[in-house]
Amino acid sequence: MNKYEALYIIDKDVTDEGKQAVIDKLSEAVTASGGEVLNVDKWGMRKYAYPINFKNEGYYVLMNFNAPASVPAELDRLVRIMDETVRIMTVRK
Repeated sequence: MNKYEALYIIDKDVTDEGKQAVIDKLSEAVTASGGEVLNVDKWGMRKYAYPINFKNEGYYVLMNFNAPASVPAELDRLVRIMDETVRIMTVRK
């Protein structure tokens, strides 16, 4: 098991319930793959450094977790197919 830190951005137009559903879905993906979520830190709305998809801000979430090496690729795949998410960056600690 490796320690990871994932920072992902949720689109600003998503409702509060939708944001929580995205956070739950990504946390569930970690636990379903045999990992454990240590904490989820909701940073809230932040401005982008540059426009992404013609938008200037998004909802940032930082998730720390322990998981096997295959989990970051699965999170990246999920974020790419979800319409509610913008980007993800996962780093091994």
